[in-house]
Amino acid sequence: MLLSLGYGATGATTPLQPIRFERRDPGPHDVQIDILYCGVCHSDLHTVRNEWGNTVYPVVPGHEIIGRVTATGQQVTRFRQGDLVGVGCMVDSCQRCASCAEGLEQYCENGFVGTYNGEEMHSGGMTYGGYATNIVVTEKFVLRIPDGLDPAAAAPLLCAGITTWSPLRRWKVGPGQKVGVVGLGGLGHMGIKLARALGAHVVLFTTSPGKKQDALQLGAHEVVVSKNADEMQAHTNSFDFILNTVAAPHSLDAFLVLLKRDGTMTLVGAPAEPHPSPQVFNLIMKRRHLAGSLIGGIAETQEMLDFCASHGIVSDIEMIPVQQINEAYERMLRSDVKYRFVIDIASLKGTAPA
Repeated sequence: MLLSLGYGATGATTPLQPIRFERRDPGPHDVQIDILYCGVCHSDLHTVRNEWGNTVYPVVPGHEIIGRVTATGQQVTRFRQGDLVGVGCMVDSCQRCASCAEGLEQYCENGFVGTYNGEEMHSGGMTYGGYATNIVVTEKFVLRIPDGLDPAAAAPLLCAGITTWSPLRRWKVGPGQKVGVVGLGGLGHMGIKLARALGAHVVLFTTSPGKKQDALQLGAHEVVVSKNADEMQAHTNSFDFILNTVAAPHSLDAFLVLLKRDGTMTLVGAPAEPHPSPQVFNLIMKRRHLAGSLIGGIAETQEMLDFCASHGIVSDIEMIPVQQINEAYERMLRSDVKYRFVIDIASLKGTAPA
């Protein structure tokens, strides 16, 4: 077995701390990776604190992973030692169902294997994520990091990037469209950058007037304070697409009425508690659509990485040592980060479990 050192939690109310664990030895189709950087996602916090009710402890979070290949199985053809690679939210799927056959592994009908807190198909044990020194992943779920992308700032693309890219592509966002992005956080700031690069007219919705200048610098054409009724009213029936990134319960009706006939609002934020149910008439009177979207398939994620490299897009990050992760979680809850924490995994060196 391959030994790994990481940061993990042993319970919902315990802080993350150093932990040693074992990963499987690389098989013929596996890629072994030394992790350099790992982004910090709100899903990590939800899982560590068991807010979704499905956490198996101990848990080692992290699914925005950038690293270097250190070994490959005999049947691996796409990667070799020294390659800069990424691992996102999935490390396996059944590869047999209709969704997998279409390259939509995130919707695997038998359940994809999460990078952490998932059940391994190989050993039956639990998967452990990227707040760690290394990882072993089957080749199909390893991504090539294009030249020109800063490795640390590229890490959040593996979740925040693909989570926003997939619905933008699915609903064919492009030139001539008016697109709203609700919320300016880890997901929202990527939504702005990607929608702008795709050619759309981008409007950010925020409850914080102080975020206006940041949003404009990120690429938004306009900023609307969603608490201002007059500002909201001015945009009624005008949006082709709205990407809602907010991970807290809120009224969806306030945004549904801003959609044109046949417009779509897609939810990508995952709150621990449900949103209030929207009014049916706000949907049926304009044939509006309320949808959801979950990350993206492996081919789509590679497409997103290549697009970002060609357009010079990465996440805005704050680098932290792993020893600051518990403080980072509290800051994340206060929205005190612009816009994604990334752990420098080199900070794990010399750390010993208690």
